[in-house]
Amino acid sequence: MEDEKRTEDREEEELLKKVEACLFLAARYLSIDDLVRFTGINPIMLKELLGKLEKRYEKIGGSIIVLRREAEGGELWKMDVRPEFSFLVNKLATGESEFTKAEQETLAIIAYKQPIKQSIVVKIRGNKAYDHIKHFITNNLITAKKTGRTFELKTSDKFYDYFNLKKEDGKVHVEEIAREKNEFSKTDSGH
Repeated sequence: MEDEKRTEDREEEELLKKVEACLFLAARYLSIDDLVRFTGINPIMLKELLGKLEKRYEKIGGSIIVLRREAEGGELWKMDVRPEFSFLVNKLATGESEFTKAEQETLAIIAYKQPIKQSIVVKIRGNKAYDHIKHFITNNLITAKKTGRTFELKTSDKFYDYFNLKKEDGKVHVEEIAREKNEFSKTDSGH
């Protein structure tokens, strides 16, 4: 009987590792259907495993968390860095996800002042803002809607997912951005 219990525990641990690996490698929200397709684990067992994995990471209290979000089609799951460490991720990111300091400042203006006309962003940030805006649109971090001779810019849902921010009434929590900017500045200046 005890051997049977140990075998079940080992099997469950292997399944947990499989789910954990999928969430870690995806670096985006995955639906239960996605996870079933990737892992081959039935949905009922998968939901139970996700709950256990979420609790495990809460208990550890490290820099990684398991996030759960409600969506139209059901729950979505993602592994991410705790918000207080996201400035490190942004600083270390490479490839398409890397943004220069100038791009970060342009994106911050859009997020803070949204909806904002592209022409105003360009007046504030200069002509380089056109390249920044194009980069953000390409990466689906902002949306651009034609308004007269310019575009109205807003952050997209992917922006909130990417930076692990909360959205209320279409606005970013300014305290979170300010806190991250302070942390980012401290690490840049060697303090």
